[in-house]
Parts: sequence; C-alpha cells; structure tokens
Amino acid sequence: ASSPDEEWPEAEKAEKLARGAALKWASGVFYCPEKLEGLGHYRRRETQRNSSIQSRLKSTVQSYLEGVSAGLEQLRSAAQEVQSVCQDLGAARWALLDSADHFQGLQQMRELMEEHVQLASVVQVLPQIFSVHEVFSHILQLLHGQHLLEAHVELMMVEQLRDDILSQLHLRGLSSAQATVLSYFGGLQDLNESLAKQLWDIVGSSLQLVREDPVVFVTAVRIIEREEKIDDTLLLEATFLPPGRPKGWRQKFYQVLQDTITGAHFHAPRMDAEGPGLAKHLAALQKDIVSELRVVKDLMVQCVPAHYNILSVCTATYHQALTSHLQEILREDLDKQGLFLLLEWALRVYHSPEMMGHPDLLPEVDVSALDPLMSSELVDQTERRYVMKVKASVFEWMQRTLEVEFKEWFREEEPETDHQGFFQSALPAIVMQMLNENIQVASLITDSLQQKIYNMALEELEAFLGRLREALVQCGKEHQQDRAVPKFYISHLLAVLNNNLALSNSVSSLHPDTACREVPASLQAALDRMQKKATQLLLEELLQDLQPLCLQLPSRKWLSGSQLVGSMCEVIDKYAKDFSRVRKPLFTLLLAESELLVANQYLRALLQKKMVCKSREERGQLCHRLLQDATQLRELFCGLGLDKSQQSLEAVFALRELICLKDPALLSLEVLGFINKYPDVSDEHISTLLDIRGDVSKEVRHVVLEMMAQHPQVLPEGYRPIFSTILVPVPELPFCLRKGKCA
Repeated sequence: ASSPDEEWPEAEKAEKLARGAALKWASGVFYCPEKLEGLGHYRRRETQRNSSIQSRLKSTVQSYLEGVSAGLEQLRSAAQEVQSVCQDLGAARWALLDSADHFQGLQQMRELMEEHVQLASVVQVLPQIFSVHEVFSHILQLLHGQHLLEAHVELMMVEQLRDDILSQLHLRGLSSAQATVLSYFGGLQDLNESLAKQLWDIVGSSLQLVREDPVVFVTAVRIIEREEKIDDTLLLEATFLPPGRPKGWRQKFYQVLQDTITGAHFHAPRMDAEGPGLAKHLAALQKDIVSELRVVKDLMVQCVPAHYNILSVCTATYHQALTSHLQEILREDLDKQGLFLLLEWALRVYHSPEMMGHPDLLPEVDVSALDPLMSSELVDQTERRYVMKVKASVFEWMQRTLEVEFKEWFREEEPETDHQGFFQSALPAIVMQMLNENIQVASLITDSLQQKIYNMALEELEAFLGRLREALVQCGKEHQQDRAVPKFYISHLLAVLNNNLALSNSVSSLHPDTACREVPASLQAALDRMQKKATQLLLEELLQDLQPLCLQLPSRKWLSGSQLVGSMCEVIDKYAKDFSRVRKPLFTLLLAESELLVANQYLRALLQKKMVCKSREERGQLCHRLLQDATQLRELFCGLGLDKSQQSLEAVFALRELICLKDPALLSLEVLGFINKYPDVSDEHISTLLDIRGDVSKEVRHVVLEMMAQHPQVLPEGYRPIFSTILVPVPELPFCLRKGKCA
C-alpha cells in the first residue's frame, strides 16, 4: 500500500511551504532579543487563528459530505427507475412483434380509403364538369353584354376546375389523359381571347374612358390584377403550371397602352418637310402630349394601383416615341427653317413651361432623368446640316447683292452718300444685317450652333470679299478699254473703299462673345487685299493723268522754267478733292500713296531719261528746278494734310544735294549718307546720278561704286521702297584690268 504522502503529493508540498513560511516569519520576529518578551502573546494569537481556521474547515467539509450523501441517494433512486423503464420497453417491443402480422391487412384498407376519397371528390365535381359547356355559353353572353367582372369570375371558376383536374393527373403521371381534359375544356381558350380583346380595346381607349366612363377602365384593371395574382401564385408553387400560364396581362396592358400612344401621334403619314408644315405638326404634338399627360396625372392615376407608376410609364413612352419620331423626321431633306424648328423644339420648347415643364404637370412629370430627346451626336449632326443650309442661303443672297452692286457701278449717277458726304452703298449694311441675323437666330438654340454660324459667316464674308475683288478687277479692265465707262468710276472706287472700311469695323460686332472681338487673320487679309486693290485702281487713274506730264520730264524746256509741276499739282489737287469723299484713315492712306506715286514718277523720269549737265551753270539750273519742284509738291501735300515725315519727296531733296555738291571728291561721303537713308538705291541708280552731274571722273565713280560695294544695305522693317521700282538702263562699261585704271 502506498503512503499518504505518495497519494497526496500536493498536500506534502503545501505543508513544506507552510513550514518554510512559518520559519521565515519566526526568524524575522525573534531575531532581536527584545522581541522575545512578546513570545507568549504571539503564541496565543496564532493558537486562536489556528482554531478559527480548523473550525471553518470542519464546517466546509461537513457541508460537502452532506451534499455527497444526498447525491448518492438520488443516483440509487434513478437507477431503480431506469431499470423499471427498460422492463416496460421490452414488454412493449414483444407486444409489437406479436401484432406485426395484423398491420398487413390495414394497408389494403388504406388504399381503399384513398380510392374512396378520390371517387368522392370526383362525384362532388361531376355536376360542375357536366355543366361546363353551359357555363361557357353563359360566359359568352356576359361578354357580349359587357358584364366583364361577372364573366371573369365564372371564367376563373372553370379554369380552376380544369387546372385542379390537370394537376391531379400530373401528380399521378397520367399525362395521356390530359389531352382529353384539354379537349373537353377547349372553349376556355376562345373565351380568354374574347375577354382579352375587350380588355385591350378598353386599354386602347383609356385616355378617353377615364374622362367619360372611368368605371369601364377600372373594371379592366381589376380583371388584369386578378389574373396577375393567379400568375404569381402559380409561379410561387412551381409544382404544376397549367396551359396558358402565366398570362402576363399586366405587361400586355403596358404594351397596349404604349402602342396606343405611339400609334395615335407618331405613325402619321409622311408630313411636309418644309417649315410651315413641320411647325404645325410639332405644335399639334406639343398640345396633344401636354393635354394627355394632364389626363393621366389627374384621372388615370386614380384608376390604377400605385405600383403601376402609370404617369412615369406614359411620360417615358411619349419621350421614347418622340425620340424615334424626330429621328424619322430628320431623315427627310428638311430646309433650314425645318431644321431650325426641330432643334428649337427639341432643345428649348420640349423642356419649357409650355410643354414638359408645364405647371399642371410639375413636379410629378420629370423628364430630366430620361435620356436626351436628341443625343449630342444627333444635335451636332443636325446643327451642321442647318449650317450648310444657311451657308447656301447666305451665298445666294450675297451673290445677288454682288450682282446688284456690280450693276450700280455702271449707272449714270454717283453712288449715294451718308450724312457726312462720304460715298457709300447699301452693300455693307445688307451683308452685315444678313450675317448678324443668322447669328442671332442661332443663339436661340445653343451656343455651339451660334459659334458654328459665326464661323460660317466669317468664311462666307471672306469668300464674298474675294468675289467682290474679282468684280472690281473686271470693272477696272472694262474701264481701261473705255475710260468713259463707268461714268463715275472714281466715285464708285471711293465708295468701295468706304464700304470695305465699314465691313472691317463691323466684323468684330458679329462675335457672340463681346469680350472677344478679334478679327481672324485670314479675313483681315481679305479686307486688306480688297482695300489694296481699290487703292491700286485709284492710283492707276491718277497715274494715267500724270503720265503725259511726266513724259516731259526732264527737258530743256522744263529746265528753263515750264509749268509742268504746276499742272501736276492741279491734277493731284483734283484727285485730292475726290479723295475727300472717303473717311479720314482712307483719305490719309490715299494721300500717302499718291505722294509716293508722284515722287516715284518724278524720280523715274529723272533717272531713266538721264539728262547730262554740260556745265556748272546748267547743273546749278537743274538744282534750282529740283528745289522748286520738290518744294511746290511738298507744300501741296502738306496743305492737303500729309505731314512732311510721311512724304517720300524728301528723296528728291536728297538727290538734289548729290547733284549740287561742288566738290566731286566728296561724293563718296555724300553717297554713303544717301544709301543709308535710302537703302533700296542700287549701283545703277547712283551711276545714273553721277552721269547727270556730268563732271564725275572715272576714278571718282570707281571710288563711289567701290564704297557702295563695301557697305551693302539691308532694308529695315517698315521701310517704304522708292528706288527699287525704278529701272534704269545699265551702262556699257569698258573692260578694266584688276587694280588698273580704265582706259
């Protein structure tokens, strides 16, 4: 037998720990001799504490022992009861085994009972089965009499009878007998179709019925809801689905309603593609749709269950039908008015308070959640078609305007004038009004259409200026053949210049954005070309009148003091009076160009004829004549309003200084200053000037030309050429050896 310590090692370990703790405590307490006096006190205290602990332990152990005793007693009682139950179960088992043979006879009775129940059920429905055809006739009479609710009740009863029979046959696998049943109940299909036809006729007239006789429409909806509930029930059971189920009459209700709406408004015969016909059609659509949606919102919504969402369905139907209808219309070859009406109607009118935003429809009717009536691609395509139509119209109108303008040039009267006396015609006003009206009309639709029309307007205006310039060239050619035609040629050229300035000033006002008024570079170039051509033709007229006088320059008669320049001044003054009929910037331009022309012709005559002075006196006489002529011409242009700084006649004064120079040896310095001031002068020009002096040696000429070769000139930006257009004959120089003197 094992010792108690071996049986309870934890107790031994606990005792050792307790002893160790007691020794540690005692050694700590009695370490000092003065504490030994309290030994008796410590002993009594520990004795009392041990007694208290032992009494609590005894009480606890006693309580546990009492509980264990009670538990053992209950276990003994339970064991006895379990033994008794086992004996009873064994007895029952033997009793059941003895009765098993008797249960076999009950199976036959159960089968007979089931058969009896089935036969009883059949006997109960036999009267209903035999009366089916009679019920069919009654249902048909009810349908003819428009008693739809009663007819539908009897129809449901017959259908229920048929479906119960078919279900029983299905459960017993008697599929062969189902054909007989279906044949017997074959009239149900015709009655269903007859009822459905009347229902769909009612739904097709629903918008009228809800105003005149809503009871009929509500009856149809009630029948549809009955059938929908039967469908839902059969689909949930999912054991047997009778023929013809599910009927889906609610979905058919939506389909018929949508087909009715579409057929009533959007399957009309092909309409007139021109503007007035289309406008009437769109106005009728607008009126009918608003009226019918008000009926749906105010009346039909009250006649159908809320889950039908009938207002949303009708709104979406109208919206989708309109989308398709507009696409069909756009397949036609619409004119510009038709395209504009369609864009305006789809993008503006449709969402306005006059239609889908009507106060009577809000807030229930909301098309903002639906797709756009016209997609962005279709809108862009339609806008481009509209722009092309407008472009063709603008071109035709501008062409007629140009033809009228061309005829005006050949009339036997001056062009009209404004309140300031400036020549003008109606052309700028007509053109700008036409372009501006089209741009403003486009702004009623979208900003993108307005921008497209604006771009087209600028392109057409640029092309028109090109055609106007060609017409002006043609007029100039005819005038060259006969200067009497047109009679008021110069006046009309001046009017063209004023018109061109008016167009240039008005172009910026066409831009839709007032903050961005910059004229495109290509259009500005066209305006500049037009102005340049008209100015050129005017200068050609001036040149033709000046040339007979310029041909007499220079000459001995002129040198001795003729009135050639005085005559030239009279011609210039006459033209200046004509030029005063154009606005100031143009007048200044014409004066400047005329002055440049006069200076150029004067220098051309002087250089090309190459009059050589034979003596110092003759050279002095030439210098005096040049001074008088240049001064007279300069004073004339100054009097007309052209500042000296803008005149090219200074070249005549500079050329005179070269001729008047007394010491030919200083010519190289003078020529250097001359070419710096007039960089377009060439060696030939200087050589000709030296020839005119008549006293320049070959050595000086060589030095001057060598100096020019060493100082090539570059034309500065903005420089107005004077000498580059003057061609002088090239002198035939003798053959020279390098670094040698000419023979």
